[in-house]
Amino acid sequence: MQPAVLIAIFGAIVLLSFLVAPRRTSVEGFFGGLDAAGRAPGLWMLVLSQVTTWIFARSLMNAAILGYFYGIAGTLAYAAYYGSFLTGGFIVGRLRRRGARSMQDWLGVHFGAAGNGCYNLVIALRLLSEVFANLLVVGLIFNAVLTGSGPTAIVLVAVVGLAYSAWGGLSAALRTDVAQMSVFLLVFGVAFVALVSAPGFSLRAVLTAPGTAGAYNGWILLAVAALQVFSYPAHDPVMMDRGFLADEVTTRTSFIHAFWISTLCIIGFGFFGIQASLIGAVYEGELIGTWSLMFPTWVFLALMLSLLISALSTLDSALASSARLVVEELRIAPRTLGGGRVVMVLFMGAGAALTLLGNATLFDAVAVSGTASMFLTPILLIGLIWQRDIALWAYVVSFGAALLGATMYFGRGWSLFAAILPDGHKYEQLLAICICVLAVGFAASLAGMRRR
Repeated sequence: MQPAVLIAIFGAIVLLSFLVAPRRTSVEGFFGGLDAAGRAPGLWMLVLSQVTTWIFARSLMNAAILGYFYGIAGTLAYAAYYGSFLTGGFIVGRLRRRGARSMQDWLGVHFGAAGNGCYNLVIALRLLSEVFANLLVVGLIFNAVLTGSGPTAIVLVAVVGLAYSAWGGLSAALRTDVAQMSVFLLVFGVAFVALVSAPGFSLRAVLTAPGTAGAYNGWILLAVAALQVFSYPAHDPVMMDRGFLADEVTTRTSFIHAFWISTLCIIGFGFFGIQASLIGAVYEGELIGTWSLMFPTWVFLALMLSLLISALSTLDSALASSARLVVEELRIAPRTLGGGRVVMVLFMGAGAALTLLGNATLFDAVAVSGTASMFLTPILLIGLIWQRDIALWAYVVSFGAALLGATMYFGRGWSLFAAILPDGHKYEQLLAICICVLAVGFAASLAGMRRR
């Protein structure tokens, strides 16, 4: 009965997504998010779209898993990444004040094609990881409720998400985000109330929980998040794209609301992982198997629906941003509906292929992309905020250091990198890498700086 109910309700949500997607769209709507009347999205459409694309399935699982292992420290560490709405809103405001219409617009003026090439490489990998990670969570959920159904579910969700995304592009993503986020908040809210009202729940215990592995590495991860939170939003094309759709006041307000809503949702989801650690539940299947034993069936289904909705809502936005990247920034596909749709098919196909290959690493994708984005920290602080010109060679050195740092963390088990990295937990190694990346980036940028 459990799989049938989950599939039926999720199917209804998919149908709702098709119903709210625009029946017709223009090129401007597909790439720029304008509605049929040519209007930009309003405040709460922008807010709900920002939130639902950032509290995606991978993030919800990460918050819960980190809470399980490192207690409240782990959950707060992941929630710290949502400070990106504040830093991202600040960066967008400065870019718009300088007359730029995108990150690539500003980078192209100051660093030319080479600067844009480095940046576009990082965000292309970021978008691919978004597709991969959210489909991965879909597979994990369906394998947990119906053994062996994961690959089939991945393919079906990929096809369904691609279908309505390719029909309306960014305008479809914005409209369906509102519907999906509304359902998510309702479903997750019910599950959360059930958690905190359960007889064995103690808020004091949750807020002081050390997790099954101790809180120390959770605090280390919080330090990593603090170092990455300035550059992290700048390499997220979904957030950056939404920073240039509406007027400046609406945009600034949307970032503020998106910050507190998404942060509360992430911390709330982390509570489920912390509670699992407190009652001594055995870690099983990315916590999905654990939750199936911890909670009544209806609460477990509500959690799974929350994850599935967030996965679906992120997929359409990632595909819309992929189309905009390839068509409007790289200009290697025609600026037509057909050109955008072909790009979406390629990104969804590549992401699904990576998922079906069996890679099941969730947080590492965040850590790797977050480290790769850190080349932007000195560039934006010195170039955009301090308004100093930076030599192209310094930009390339900063980019190279960040890319090397991301590669070292990804390949920390390889003998070459293992001999260089300090002994310790992987998060201690990640912190050391982040400090070195920033040190090299700032040294190069300051050396290559010149007054305008």
